[in-house]
Amino acid sequence: MKKASRFFAATAVVVTAGLALAGCSSSEPEATSDNKVVIYGAYGEAQAAAFQEELDAFSQESGIDITFTSLASFDTDIKVKIEAGEAPDIALWPQPGGLLDQAKAGNLVALEDIAGLDLSIPKGTLVPGWDTLAVADGKTYGLPVSANVKTLVFYNPSQFTKYGYSVPTTDAEMTALIEKIKADKSGYPFCAGIESGGATGWPITDWLEQYVLDYNGVDVYNKWIAGEVTFDSPEVTKAADKVASLLFTDGNVNGGGTSMSTDGFGNTAPLFETGGKAKGQCFMIRQGSFITDFFPDNIKAELAAGDYTNASVFALPAPDGGQAGVLGGGDLAAAFNGDADTAKVLQFIYSDKIGTLMAKRSSFTSPHSTFDTSLYPDALTKAVGETMANAAVFGFDGSDRMPSEVNAEFWVAGTEWVAGKISWADAAARIQAKF
Repeated sequence: MKKASRFFAATAVVVTAGLALAGCSSSEPEATSDNKVVIYGAYGEAQAAAFQEELDAFSQESGIDITFTSLASFDTDIKVKIEAGEAPDIALWPQPGGLLDQAKAGNLVALEDIAGLDLSIPKGTLVPGWDTLAVADGKTYGLPVSANVKTLVFYNPSQFTKYGYSVPTTDAEMTALIEKIKADKSGYPFCAGIESGGATGWPITDWLEQYVLDYNGVDVYNKWIAGEVTFDSPEVTKAADKVASLLFTDGNVNGGGTSMSTDGFGNTAPLFETGGKAKGQCFMIRQGSFITDFFPDNIKAELAAGDYTNASVFALPAPDGGQAGVLGGGDLAAAFNGDADTAKVLQFIYSDKIGTLMAKRSSFTSPHSTFDTSLYPDALTKAVGETMANAAVFGFDGSDRMPSEVNAEFWVAGTEWVAGKISWADAAARIQAKF
């Protein structure tokens, strides 16, 4: 499950009704064509409607009748459909693990085996890292249609201007900004709560994942997720040390790690405070793009009106010696059959042309470095889109790809580490033991 979806229940949307569901096919590609393609996914209302409009435009060109249906609880609902013999032609998974489970069960067709589908086209434009997320036994079973970004730092431009602060573009500039804020005693550099009810701890996993990716690249990052690079390895420990230097250094976060462990991740109010340290004012929040839903109502109203006076975003700078990796999630499309219609639709939705309407009407971000970023409707969403487009590599949310027992311990031990109850070495040993 994507992190954001822990807090927002998806709404079931059937965009176009009246088509019979495609039967579950074997894993052998087919050469047949019935001029109909059914797609299931997890998009919410605005994104689902915009996606259907783009599919409708392609239908006019291709002559294929395409239906998109959004499932309320995709991870469980798609399994029910498959078991009932009601699998679609294509499904969009918000998590690679669920997709790969179906590939291993023999329910999906390897993309290389679908006649007429040219994988070199999307692979030539995707941000590196996306093309390896759904590979099993040397075969590709899924590629992305849309993305979301977590390598973001939200800030208050009016307060940056008031104190003469500049947006950092390098790690050295970020360090200098942190020290300047503390020297000025204008507030705290970061807000960084990690409390989230039964999911407390997930925000610290994002911090660590970011720096494992940045320092080591996508190959080591993926080996870490698979348990082949251990939590106590030099590669991961280096990332943990970086996170500690940013968050646990005295004065960087109001109340330090102890407060972080109990402060809600969605507590964004201090970012918009103007009373300095006495009021707990902070200057930056590193979070996913969904954090804007937790902004105060007046700030959300400003953003809706296109006013970015008090809220904007920049990409978290890569650390010294690292590269600009983007951490995030997305929706990967896979096929239940290899017929000619499915091949044509996949070729379209895997391309950098998908998203022309979704970018304007929803939280869509393209996973393609060649996507036309002028299609993003405002400065904030364009900055998010450009963060993805300019990434050296992409890493899909690591903890969500780890075994559930490992993920759960990552949250718990990570929280204790943040609170200062255990060392990183102790936390790493506990987490690694769950593999």
